[in-house]
Formats: sequence, C-alpha cells, structure tokens
Amino acid sequence: MKLRTLLYIGIIGSVVTSTFSCTKLKEEFRGELEEGTSAIDPGALLVTAYNSLNTPYQQEQRWVMQEISTDAAMAPTRGGDWDDNGMHRAIHLHTWNADNGYMNNTFVSLGTAVYNAGVVVRSNPNAQQAAEARFIRALAMFDLLDLYGVVPLRQGPSLEDFKIAPDVLQPQAAIDFMVKELNEILSSLPANGPRAAYVANRNAARTLLMKIYLNKGAFLTRQTPTFAAEDMNKVVTLAKEITASGAYTVSAKGKYFDNFAPDNDEKSTENIYTLFNKNGERGGNVDRTWNTVAHYNLNPGGWNGWCTLSDYYDKFGAADERRGIYYDYPADTTSNRTKKFQRQNVGFFAGQQYNWSTNKPLMARNPSTAPLSFTREVTIRTSGATLETAGIRPMKYAFDYAVTGQRNNDWVVFRYSDVLLMQAEAVLRGGTGSASEALDLVNKIRTNRGVTNFTTLTLDNLLDERARELYWEGWRRQDLIRFGKFLLAWQEKAADPDPKTLIYPIPSQQIAVNPNLKQNPGY
Repeated sequence: MKLRTLLYIGIIGSVVTSTFSCTKLKEEFRGELEEGTSAIDPGALLVTAYNSLNTPYQQEQRWVMQEISTDAAMAPTRGGDWDDNGMHRAIHLHTWNADNGYMNNTFVSLGTAVYNAGVVVRSNPNAQQAAEARFIRALAMFDLLDLYGVVPLRQGPSLEDFKIAPDVLQPQAAIDFMVKELNEILSSLPANGPRAAYVANRNAARTLLMKIYLNKGAFLTRQTPTFAAEDMNKVVTLAKEITASGAYTVSAKGKYFDNFAPDNDEKSTENIYTLFNKNGERGGNVDRTWNTVAHYNLNPGGWNGWCTLSDYYDKFGAADERRGIYYDYPADTTSNRTKKFQRQNVGFFAGQQYNWSTNKPLMARNPSTAPLSFTREVTIRTSGATLETAGIRPMKYAFDYAVTGQRNNDWVVFRYSDVLLMQAEAVLRGGTGSASEALDLVNKIRTNRGVTNFTTLTLDNLLDERARELYWEGWRRQDLIRFGKFLLAWQEKAADPDPKTLIYPIPSQQIAVNPNLKQNPGY
C-alpha cells in the first residue's frame, strides 16, 4: 500500500466528524481510492482500523469517561499534579461541559475508528475482512451511542463527497444499524475461541449484540430504562450460543489474572475479544495501566495518579483473589519471583509497599523518610503529606518485565464472565430462565474467585458482582446507568442535580463543523 494513502487515511480519520477544510486533500484522497485501487491493500487498511481502537480503549479516553466518572476510579489533583485545568475532577464530579478535552478527544477517536473501518469496507476486501471491519465499526458506534447518544456516520452521498457532513444517527436508528450489521456478518467471521482473540470473531459479535440488547432501553430512555422481554430473551439466547461454542471456561482458581497477563493471548480461557499488543510488532499504550496509578518508587514506577475509593474496595472480601494476590507468571523477572518474596503484584495495592529487589519497605519520594503506604482516605484535591500516598491503587494487568517498549498484554474488551453476568441479569429482568439458573451462573464465577456462593440473586448484589469481576475494564458507568444508580452520591461526588449527566455533551468543536449535530439537552 502506498505511504501517501496511509497518511491521508490518518489525517482524514482524525477529523472524521468534521466537514473538511482542505478541498485539495479531499480530492487527492478520493482520487487515490478511485485511480489507485490496485495499490490499496485491504489487509493493511484493516490493521489501521484495528489500531484505531487503541487510543480510546487502553486506559485512555473512553476508559476515563466510563470509569473516572464513577465510584470505581478517581484522578485526584495532587498538589500541582493532575490538575489539567480541572478536566479530571470535572469527570468524577459530573461537572463537565462541552469543552472538556476528553469529550472531544474521545468523540474524534471513536469517529476515526468508524471511518477507518468504513474505508476497509470500500476497498474491495474479501468477505472475512469486510466482516471484521464492520465489527470494528459497530463496536465504535456502540461506544459513541453509549457516551453521546448519537452516532455520526458517513453513508450515501457523504461517502463520495466530503463536503457533505456525516449523517447523525439517533438512538433507535443507530441500534437498528448495528444489529443489522452484526447479524449480517456473523457467518463471515471466524469462529475463534480464546486464542487470537484480537481477531474479530463470531462470539465477539454475539457479545456486542448482547450489550446492545441489554442496554437498549437505557439508550432510548436514560433516566427510566426499560427492559423488553424480547430483548432480554435475545441476550439469553446469544449467551447460550457463546457457551455452546465450547471455546470458553471461567478462569480456574488462582488464574483470574491470566486474562490480563503478558501472555494472555495464550493462557486466558475467557477472553473473547482483545486489542493486539506485541513487542516488536504493534499495539497500544497498555503501559498506562501502570503509569497512571503507580508511585514513582514502585517497580514499575509511574506518575502517581489515579486510584479507587475505599467504598468500592470494600466490596471485595479478603479471600477474593480479584482484590489482589501474588501472581506467578514468566514475564516477572524481578526478585519478587526469582527470590520468592512473593509480594502481591496484581490487584488493589493498599497499605505499605515493598521493594521487589530487596523485599524491604519502600519509602515515599518527598519526604524520603515517610513510608510509602497507600491509604484508604483520599480527597479529590490532596496536598501536603497525602500527595504521594492517598488512595488505593488498582493495577489489573501484570507488568511485562521481560521486554522494553511495547508490552505484550492484550487489552481485554470482552470476557466470558461478562457474558454469564449479562445472561443472569437478563433472566432477572424477565428473560427466559429461572432465578436458580441465574444464581448458578453467578456462583460459577464466585466459586472460581475464592468467595462463598450467593444464596439469592438480586439486581443489587448482581451489580456489586459486576463491580468486583469487571473492575477497571471500562463498563462501570454503563452499568450504573442501566441499574439506575449513576446519579446517586458517592465518595467525593454529590448526587447529580440534573439528569443531563446521564449522557455526555456533544463536543463544541464538533457542533461547529457538523451542522447535523445538535447539542444534548441541558448543555
């Protein structure tokens, strides 16, 4: 494929939701597609489309909007660090506006993925390539709908004439489009199991369909979601099809963190769809899972930033392996493994931290005489002695010490345990199945996490189980909205006075360039 073509794709993708200001660029790009078709490699374009998901997903833009806005995560301002003109604080406090940088950057990144996937579809791909691209497009559209309530999409005349602004699909139209797309591509997608989960596959499409049907009522009526029996039945049917494929099992006891390890592409029994990260090849910034959280003196060191809240941490029992364990894995080349110190190296880090080379207690950086002990207490603005120690730090992905540069942990998008939890929820909401069947689905997960079984299953304890199982995977905001709890008060955040926050504003920059976009109510 010509380098010039890739350059145009990157530039045009970055402003996919805009009417383009450079006519010559538009004409040259269209000419490249039309006149140089033989030089265009759909496979290379497909890689570009896959890569488009890295920035919004890997603990960056989309992730921030889905997690920092909830009780699961906070980015406290630590003295002068992490201020960012209040951008992070606004997301946790639900005081954002249409000029918040995350609003625009995420909108553009997801729009880029939609556009780049559409370019693949137009480049004479084979059936599987087209199906994979349409899955990527549907996934990015799903996130746009979830976050902003609308989906800009180039189709019809706007595909050929970039002076025409993209269409803007309203919720029902977007849902219909995605459902149709996913059902049409199922037979052309590979029937992959947990290996090579970074390739769009049939079970990934089924999982996305489950999420569409489960959240449909919330997308249509944010403040009072409804759950039609027909939609819940489809969730159950799709879950059973995924289980019947025989490709997945809930991770065995002690193996929860296999799903997030540097070799999770080989050892996970749960991962349905992931984003590819491989040293020496390509990938996204999975390092952010450590950098945004870890103190400077930890190994790996980080930027001493984000944390969770103690109420969220307290949802986990002491025996719950998801809360944190010593996890033995080959890419741990530190003395913690080689000298068998076996200090906790994954999960939630609370209390005194240790040097994994000497096994001695770590000290803070300033002052260096203070123990590095992460506290339960944290405020959205910290100062003085709490700057470096306030807040419990979740680190879910086991660090890849065996390489430098791109780490090998594939980023997890869909997991089998989420499928089972969605199936149980759909049953509770009126889908086919009994209460005992739903309870068994959840207890299948709890047993393997080392915690006692539930005796009854309610929507409340199911929501808490989703909080434990899927923490920091980018689903908490969506869950809280669906369960009617996103507007409530929690630590460091008052109750929302206005339900407008159930949906984010359309970024001001996008409204300025696309006349088809209208601002969401209240902004």
